[in-house]
Amino acid sequence: MKNRTIIAFDFGTHSIGAAIGQEITGTARALSAFKANEGSPNWVLIEKLLQEWQPDLVIVGLPLNMDGTEQPVTAQARKFANRIHGRFGVPVELHDERLTTVEARSHLFDHGGFKALNKGRVDSVSAVIILESWFEQQY
Repeated sequence: MKNRTIIAFDFGTHSIGAAIGQEITGTARALSAFKANEGSPNWVLIEKLLQEWQPDLVIVGLPLNMDGTEQPVTAQARKFANRIHGRFGVPVELHDERLTTVEARSHLFDHGGFKALNKGRVDSVSAVIILESWFEQQY
């Protein structure tokens, strides 16, 4: 087991959730979500996040249909992942994110009712679920 610091992003066209985790513990916690304009984030904020945490790896959730086929946002998520790698030189992996938003909404609702279902919080909790799911597949 390695002790890498990993950031995960839940890509969306209007909001991009983020989470930070440690490979040695296999746990993640939510960071703030970033507003996006048609899938394009404020790259200065993404750069600040990467400089602050110095991740060894970035995981980007890959949105697929339930049958595994791609949807229009799938290509945008791949482009986002490629841009992170290209701009910042950090290794990036894509991870199937089917059901993470549903799971995140359920978790937030169970812990705070409708008030907790803020879009940014859902996206960041989705990023936590993406990262913890990635950790589970490593062992």
